[in-house]
Amino acid sequence: MSGRTGAQGFLVALARAVRFYSRLPVPRLAAERRAEEPFDFAIIAPAAPVAGLIIGAIAALALLLAFGLGLGTLAAAVIAVGCGVVITGAMHEDGLGDLADGVFVEAPPERRLEIMHDSRLGTFGMLALLIATLLRVAFIVQLSHPGIMAAATAVIGAAALSRGAGLMPLVLLRPARRDGVGAAAGRLPVDAFTNAVMLGCGLALVLALTGGFGLMRGLLACLVGLAAARGVCALAEARIGGQTGDVAGAAQILAEIGFYLALALGSGG
Repeated sequence: MSGRTGAQGFLVALARAVRFYSRLPVPRLAAERRAEEPFDFAIIAPAAPVAGLIIGAIAALALLLAFGLGLGTLAAAVIAVGCGVVITGAMHEDGLGDLADGVFVEAPPERRLEIMHDSRLGTFGMLALLIATLLRVAFIVQLSHPGIMAAATAVIGAAALSRGAGLMPLVLLRPARRDGVGAAAGRLPVDAFTNAVMLGCGLALVLALTGGFGLMRGLLACLVGLAAARGVCALAEARIGGQTGDVAGAAQILAEIGFYLALALGSGG
């Protein structure tokens, strides 16, 4: 494969990843094949962190604009998190809420899957979303203490790292049911996942260094983010016997929170 062909292939994968992870209007590229071509996670996986970087950059821009207009860090952080939710269509939040509703109820795995498939939000799901949103806002506020640019780089780094980490259920777990995103994705090849994680960690480390957090704290943030996604996988395997699209969404959210948590450790204020 020539360098140009490789670059074109990555651009196609990136375009598809951005379309999947967001509601951003990405035009169809000339290098893309016919629209009927089946969606393949193995193809878009390596580009997932870059798609996350783009989404995170828009949320970070919203943070900087809100702060630049004279709003406080709390209001700016809320706007940044809200911007990310709007851009993604709350797809990851939907997964977290559904997973919490299913895995924390005392019922057989089949019944838990039925609850997760229900579009209605229950108590566990509502509380999970509330806590996750509050944590993200609080961590962004805390990370802004050295300066608003530090928080902005953290937002972008978390978005990049978590999109790679969010693929972990697809490589570690079998599909828990026969339909849905998780079943359509199947088992993600290990090399595709490895490439996504390595790129996500690399981008996150560069951004952590740019934000002044240092190499060791950046490495710790990546490890904690990946560990959080691994915890979601363990919970899903124990409670529903595998992965679904909701599990992947929850893994992304928890990886993002884990990244923020590690960067915020010791920042005080």
